[in-house]
Amino acid sequence: MPTPYQPYRNESFNTIYNLLFCDDLALYKTDNQSTAYPWVALLADAPDHPALRQVAHDTQLEARARLLAYRRLLALGDPEPTKELLGVVVEVGLPGGLDVLAAYPDGSARYLNQAEKLLVWDAATPDSTRLIEQLLAASRQVARQIGPWLEARRPYPPAGAVRLTFLMSDGLYFGEGPFEVLQADPLGGPVIAAATQLLVFLTKYGQPAA
Repeated sequence: MPTPYQPYRNESFNTIYNLLFCDDLALYKTDNQSTAYPWVALLADAPDHPALRQVAHDTQLEARARLLAYRRLLALGDPEPTKELLGVVVEVGLPGGLDVLAAYPDGSARYLNQAEKLLVWDAATPDSTRLIEQLLAASRQVARQIGPWLEARRPYPPAGAVRLTFLMSDGLYFGEGPFEVLQADPLGGPVIAAATQLLVFLTKYGQPAA
């Protein structure tokens, strides 16, 4: 099944890209569905609202699992009244393709570049945790000033543009525009600066995925 948006030539890369946003539960479904927590609740054909709320509130879980629970409750017309930031995705359109950096409060991060190379960061260190929290803190400042996007996620940005997507517990928030404009913006600029610092760290210390 084709992934929703396809900025890359490699279909598996497109799947990874779309998984970053935690807004399409179908991408997580497999032929051998897990019967373990939290996936038994997230992927159940008959949704159990209390079980989904348990997943959404479980701070010991990966941020993306919590986001999936929040998104499913929202789709069921049973949203949770919280505004917690659970991820940031920074997309930069370049002449050769799309660069994407995603970071989550559980200390994980992903970097996909225009050359279709993937870097996965799951081993939190004091330095990576500090840089991710710096990015999240700048992102919270932006999210406080804007509201959720009520339509389907937009296609990836074209060359010369940047999009900052904030994965909030009550929906997807974003801002976008020409790179130079957002970089100079009082709110967007600190997000881009923090993302750049994190990216420098990841490319120095991370290992590209095979």
